[in-house]
Amino acid sequence: MTNADRKHDVVVWGATGVAGRFAAEYLTERYDPEALSLAVGGRSRERLDALVDDLTRRSDAWDDVPVVVGDATDPESLRAIARDTEVVCTTVGPYTAYGTPLVEACVETGTDYCDLTGEVNWVRETVDRFHEAAVENEARIVHSCGFDSVPADIGTLLVQSFAAEAHGAPCESVRIYLDGGSGSVSGGTLASFGELFEAAATDPLAREALRNPYSLAPRGERSGVDPGEQRWPRRDPLRGEWTAPSPMAPVNERVVRRSNALLGYPWGREFKCGEVVPTGSGPVGAATATAAAGGLGLFSAAMSVGPVRDALRRYVFPDPGEGPTREEAEAGSFLIRVLGRGTGADGPFTVEAEFGADRDPGYGATARMLGESAVCLARDDVDSPFDGGVLTPASGIGLPLAERLRDVGFTAAVGES
Repeated sequence: MTNADRKHDVVVWGATGVAGRFAAEYLTERYDPEALSLAVGGRSRERLDALVDDLTRRSDAWDDVPVVVGDATDPESLRAIARDTEVVCTTVGPYTAYGTPLVEACVETGTDYCDLTGEVNWVRETVDRFHEAAVENEARIVHSCGFDSVPADIGTLLVQSFAAEAHGAPCESVRIYLDGGSGSVSGGTLASFGELFEAAATDPLAREALRNPYSLAPRGERSGVDPGEQRWPRRDPLRGEWTAPSPMAPVNERVVRRSNALLGYPWGREFKCGEVVPTGSGPVGAATATAAAGGLGLFSAAMSVGPVRDALRRYVFPDPGEGPTREEAEAGSFLIRVLGRGTGADGPFTVEAEFGADRDPGYGATARMLGESAVCLARDDVDSPFDGGVLTPASGIGLPLAERLRDVGFTAAVGES
C-alpha cells in the first residue's frame, strides 16, 4: 500500500479516554488540517462525535475531525483502521489486556505505531512475537512514548551523542535522576500497574521479564553486567547525595538497555544505567531515602498479594477514565537530569542532560511527547537505522523528537558537567 492510499497521517486510538483526549486536543491545537491529516478512534461513535464537537469548538482551524470506529477485541476492525493510516497513536490500556491485537494489525499492514505503555512484560511479548515481522513489513512499533520512557531514553541519547562528538567515546555509565516535579496519576495508569502485578503473579514469563534487567534485549542477548534497578537507599556515586529507588526504573532502565542493543551497542556491551530519586544529603536525605524506599517496598509487597491487590484495585484506585482537568494537566511540571560518565583520550569526563516541561508529566507533557512521536513517524522525521521493528523512542525516532519537543516548550539541553 502506498502512502497515497492512506486516508490519515495519524489516528489517535482511544481518543475519548483521558490520555487520548489530551493527545487529540494537543494535536488539533498544534497543527492544522493542511499540516496533519488527523482522525480520532474508539468504540463509541457517540462519544467520538461529542469529542469532535469539543475539538472543533476549541480550534478555529478545524471544521471537522474524521472518526474511525472499531473494537480492541475485533482484529478485523483494527486491520481496517491500520490500513487507512500512516501511524496509529494509542492510549488504550492496560496494554497487556487490550494492546496485542492492535500491534498485530499494524505489523500486518505495515503501519507505524506508538503508545504509552510501561508494561515490561507486554513489551517483552511484542518483541518476541512481532519484531521480525515488523522488520519485514517495515512497521515501526515504538513503545513507551510518554513519561515512560521518553525523558530517560532520549535524555540518555542526548548524553551519549554529546559524549561521542565532544570526547570521541561513549559514557560507560548513565544515572537518571527524577529531580523534581508535580503531577497526578490516572486510573488508567494504575490499572496498567495492577495488570503488571497480576501478570507477574500468574505468568512465569512475566515474572522473568521483571526479574531480568536485560529482558527487553534481543533474543540471545538477555544477560550482562548491569545488576538492575536500585532497591534500597544509597549514596549516589556521581552526585554524592542520598537516593531512593525510582518506581519508574524497572521500565525506563530496560528501555534504555534495549536502545543500546538495537543500535548495535554504541555505548558498549558493559554499559550500565540506573534511575533513582534524589533525596538530599546528610541525615535528612538518608531518612527521606529510607522512608521512600520503605513505602515503595510496602506498596510492591501489597500489590504482590492477590486479595490485597484486588481490594486496592476495587476500592482505592481511581477508575480507568478518571484523570486531571485540563487546568491541572497544564499546572504540573517535571525535571529529569541524566549524568553520564566516560573516559576519552584526555581522561575521564562527565556529561549532563536536562529534560523537563512545565506541565503535568503524566498528561500535559505526555500528550506532547506521544503526539510529537506520532508526527515524527508520520513525516519520517527520524534519525534511525530502522524502517521497521519493535523499537524504542531513542532507536526508532531519535534526536528529532527532542528537537520537536524543544519547539513546544520542553527543556532538552546537554553539555559538560
